Amino acid sequence: MSKRLAVWGGLWLAGSVAAFLLFDPVLAAFVAICGLCLWVVALLSSNWEQHSSFEERELARARRRAAHRERTKEARARDRARWEAHQQRKAGRSAG
Repeated sequence: MSKRLAVWGGLWLAGSVAAFLLFDPVLAAFVAICGLCLWVVALLSSNWEQHSSFEERELARARRRAAHRERTKEARARDRARWEAHQQRKAGRSAG
């Protein structure tokens, strides 16, 4: 959390306390809730630009897919052999 957000959070807290001391509780609750919502939105959006690019995410996905293909290479080879044997049997039945 940045120092600016901490300062704004402190101001929101002080303003909320002042609102409860000076205003009707319902109006003070409205001010406190709206201020809290705005502060949370500012907190959540503070790192909006600190994310990976599309190319970086796609490169990471490609690496994961390659690792998965490498791990399942034998199973795919067995499935391919079974499929080819099935196709040969099927071709033999239709020819005979």
